[in-house]
Order: sequence, then C-alpha cells, then structure tokens
Amino acid sequence: MKYYIIAGEASGDLHASNLMAEIMKKDPQAEFRAWGGDLMRKQGATLVKHYRHMAFMGFVEVAANLRTILGNIKECKKDLLDYKPDVVILVDYPGFNLRIAKFAHEHRMKVCYYISPQVWAWKRHRVHKIKQCVDRMLVILPFEEQFYKDYGVNATFVGHPLLDELSKLNVTPRLSFVHRNNLSEKREIIALLPGSRKQEVERMLETMMKVIPHFPQYQFVIAGAPSLDKNLYLQMMGDKDVRLVENQTYELLQNSSAALVTSGTATLETALLSVPEVVCYKANSLSYRIAKRLVKVNYISLVNLVMEKEVVKELIQNDFTEENLVKELERLLMDAKRQRQLLDDLDSLKERLGNSGASEKAAAVVVEMVK
Repeated sequence: MKYYIIAGEASGDLHASNLMAEIMKKDPQAEFRAWGGDLMRKQGATLVKHYRHMAFMGFVEVAANLRTILGNIKECKKDLLDYKPDVVILVDYPGFNLRIAKFAHEHRMKVCYYISPQVWAWKRHRVHKIKQCVDRMLVILPFEEQFYKDYGVNATFVGHPLLDELSKLNVTPRLSFVHRNNLSEKREIIALLPGSRKQEVERMLETMMKVIPHFPQYQFVIAGAPSLDKNLYLQMMGDKDVRLVENQTYELLQNSSAALVTSGTATLETALLSVPEVVCYKANSLSYRIAKRLVKVNYISLVNLVMEKEVVKELIQNDFTEENLVKELERLLMDAKRQRQLLDDLDSLKERLGNSGASEKAAAVVVEMVK
C-alpha cells in the first residue's frame, strides 16, 4: 500500500518514523512518500521536503513567511494528486495539515490524523473541520479521546509514543558521556534545551546562559537540535563557560542533574527521563499577546496539562528572566523535599500516559484502514 505522511517538525519526524517501522511489520510492501525529516528518510520514505523548510512558529513569523507556507501547501496538494496514496497520515502540525486534510477528503482520500492538534486549548472550532475531513484520530494524551468523542469524532487513545522511544534507550554511563564530549568528570551537568527551531534558540538561549555564573560548581551543556546549523549555537555561546553536544539529547538528559527546557515536546521527554526541569517560553511580544487572548488552558507544558497541576515550574514571557531562572534552578538542585515530590509526580505522569506500544497500536489502525 502507498502511505503519504506529513510531519512538520523534529518531534513529528521522530514519531512518524516509529509509526513507519511498525507499519512495515504489518505491511512489508508498504511504500512511503513524506514531508518530514532524516529519521523518516532512514525508514525508507521518499522525502518531498524537509521539515526545516516548513517550521514557522508564532503569528508574526507565520505572517512573514506566508508566501513560502502557501507555496508549500500548493506543492503538497499537487504531489498528493500525482501520487494517489491509499491513506494520508497527518502528524500534528495543524496549520498546514488541516488544510491538507480538507483537500485529501475532497479528493476521496482516506485521512488519518496521528497526534492531535491542541484544539482543546485553542481554536476549538477546528474540531468541526476534523469531524468532516478526518476518518480516524489517533490521540496520545489520555483526556483527548473523550474530548473528541464528545464532538462525534472517531478517536482512539493509543498511548504516548515517547514511552516507546524512551524504552529503547540504553543507559549511557556518565564517564563514557563526559569523555566523549570532553566534559569534566567532577562537575555535575545542567542541560540547556533551547528548542528545535532557529527562532526559539535565538530567543531563549541567551537568557538561559545568564544563569551560568551563578552555578560555578556545575557545568552547562547545550543540546543542539539536529536540524540547526552548529554555527548558530557557537556564535551565541561566544566565550561563555558552556559546551555544545549534537544529536545526544537523551544521553545528555540521562546524565544531567537538572535542565532548562523550552516549552514543547522536550519538556515531556525531560520529565519521562526523571530529570528535574524548569519550563521556559518567550515569544514575539505581539504573538504572545494574541495567544494569551486565544489559548484557554492553565498551563503550557504537557507535563502540567496531563497531571492537571503545576508539577514543573513554568517561566513564561516576562517571567522568563535571569533572576527567576536562578531562583527555580536553586530549588531544583538544593531543596530535597521539592526533589522528592517532583520525582513522585513524574512517576505518576508515566502511568497516566499509558503503557508502551503507541506506535504499534497506531500502525494497526492505519493498516486496517487501507485493507
């Protein structure tokens, strides 16, 4: 069968690649054409366009790149008609994928949406478009299944695919990690995860690095995103006492005492690896003001949303300052009671997200759709 998959960012590339691997176990003749990344290409997808040319975030940034985005949508529609897939699989990335869902549905293509847009947080009207255009919703957060069923959408909770990904990890010995990256054996590590998009790194990393002089007994290490040029980090790092590692985010987290993490999938990855973290976020000021009026949730991090309480501290917009980062990092590193409570909450988080097997369950639904 012919599968057309669209993922618009790094996390989507990861989850789509795992889904592809499970589909191939059930359909050895599977053929994949995709918009995505290197992980999907490694699983055998013919890549139409890399997500690095698609990832625009924020109202202002999207407006500035509207011509490129509309050009991508036009190109994708033409490619779909030429390829004639048995099913279109959309992975998150709603601004783009919901337009494609409507187009695919109009042209009698089967549509499966894997990893829901956060319509429960904002733009709830999109639920009606999903009901009209999407044949199956495969959701990864426990509360999403009932949310969609309340609107008459055919939705199934398959579990969170990060649990599958993390279950494959081997523990990287600390000495091996520090020697490989020329780090100090004596100082504990604090990880800096400034995001996977150029705009995020430019906005987040400078403030994150301001905490470094306050913690001379620790060494700070930046997790470089695979889609970004190393020089972006090196220029921002300058002569600061900080190191960069590339394509080693999980190994870095396994060997870190705490982390400063830009809001997104990385906050959940960090939590599932039981690393104490501070969630950070700062947007373009106009984008933030617009979002604040539209978004109807109490938290921005998936950790707190799933747990329905503040498990990890969120420093958003004007609260994302050097002073607040230092204060919260000190709590994580030096408050034993806070550490115990946090680890208990992170164990509960794993239970709420379900057992491993999300990719396999999702693949079973997809393959059943095209039989």
